[in-house]
Parts: sequence; structure tokens; C-alpha cells
Amino acid sequence: MKKSKVLFVSQEIFPYLEESPMSNVGRYLPQGIQERGKEIRTFMPRFGLINERRNQLHEVIRLSGMNIIIDDTDHPLIIKVASIQSARMQVYFIDNEEYFQRKHLFTDANDNHFEDNDERSLFFCKGVIETVKKLGWAPDIIHCHGWMTSSMPVLIKKTYAEDPLFADTKVIYSVYDDTFEKPLNKKFITKISNEGIAESELKRLKDPTYANVTKHAIDFSDAVIKSSENIHADVEKHIKGLEIPVLEFQPLETYIDAYSAFYDEVLLNESVLAE
Repeated sequence: MKKSKVLFVSQEIFPYLEESPMSNVGRYLPQGIQERGKEIRTFMPRFGLINERRNQLHEVIRLSGMNIIIDDTDHPLIIKVASIQSARMQVYFIDNEEYFQRKHLFTDANDNHFEDNDERSLFFCKGVIETVKKLGWAPDIIHCHGWMTSSMPVLIKKTYAEDPLFADTKVIYSVYDDTFEKPLNKKFITKISNEGIAESELKRLKDPTYANVTKHAIDFSDAVIKSSENIHADVEKHIKGLEIPVLEFQPLETYIDAYSAFYDEVLLNESVLAE
């Protein structure tokens, strides 16, 4: 029986960013899944807060060099990598000077949201997909963590739907308590429609609030995990009406086993349906 391949696309991973519930999952879940016999790859943005020297990041020349088009503009993609030796795990970083060299995550020094957070999110998701294509590594599951990964499900299901590498890929979206107050740029819907997706399929993004962006991601996912005990009430209500597999919030002591079993369930459901 072949090993299942799980691609982790994470907004935060400890120790590269400060410790938080999401960054701890980003750090320990891939290790735990690898230890349970699955093959993994892990990606996160190379935020300017990350100390490259201390964390021993280095550029992967063979993967860097392509351009990612966002809103009809070319943006150079740089891929860096670091190793967590104790976990025998590599982390790939998506980098771009314009989007990720700031010393703040999503807001400036005055707590104002960056106007291009929508583009940063889209660049990150496209950068991950294009890098995985270059690696020639076909994931069975893509597990998304954090609102910055919210474009991943629709890109996989629509833009890259004809790519044989992702033909059988299942997307699982983890919902956290990671709300943002100010909606994303109003032009977000146009920028995503430029990826070959009809605006009629992007209606929620006409008002790109946190709740709508999250519900949009869920709509194109194959399964959902509640990764925070308390999530946005509107999103919670949306999840209750779903007809796809949903994993309820899991305690810290058992979540890795529960997630691993959930991956198997999602893949098994699909193989049963295909018969």
C-alpha cells in the first residue's frame, strides 16, 4: 500500500513565527503525520519577521526563478528552505521582495491592514502550487491552515482542475479563530477571476470579509476541520449546513491521531464513491 502524501500549507509555523495555537499545529502536525507513516511537504510564507540566519534559511535555486502573475503583473517567486532537525522535517518558504519583506505580518506599525493582503494570499497559494508542480509531487491531501490559504481550494478545484498532478487531490480546510476586522481589497474578486474562474463562482468575495473569505474556501473544499474551539459564529453556522466530512475541535493530546484518521476517512470516502 503506497504512502499517502499530505501537503501542509500553513500561515504560521513555530519556531519561525511566535508560538500560537496555529503555529504549534503548523510545527507539530506535519511531524506527527510523518511519524504515522505518511509522506509530507510543508509550506509557509517567508514573512519579513523571520530571521533567516538564525533559522538557517537558504534559497533553493532550482525551484526559484519563475514569475507568478497577480492582477496581470509579474512577481518573481523565490523559494527558500529550512530544516527542523529534531523532526527530520523540511519547511519550504514562499518569498517575494514586494510582498514578504515587511517587518509585520498583516498590519503596519500603526495597526492598519495592508491593502495588498489579498494579493499576498493569492501569491502565496499560487507559489505553493507552482512549486509543488516543479517538484513533480502529487499530493493526496492538501491541508490548509489560516485565512492566507483561503484561495487554495478554488485554485485547485478550478484553475488547476485539468492538471494531472492534482486530479485526485482532496483539499481539507482548517478553520481557526484568526479573524481580521477590515475586509480585504474590494478588487480581490477580479484578481481571482483572472485565474480562469467565473465571477459567478466567486460571489462571496464581492464583500471579502473574514467570514465570506472563509466560507468561500470551505465551499471549494472536500472536508473541514474546526481547529479552534471557538470560531466565527457565521462560519460555524455555515459549517452546520455542509454535506462534506467535518471534524470537530480536537483536544491537544489527541488531535494528531484524529487528523490522521480523518485524512484516511476522506480518502476512503472518495475511493468508495469511485467504485
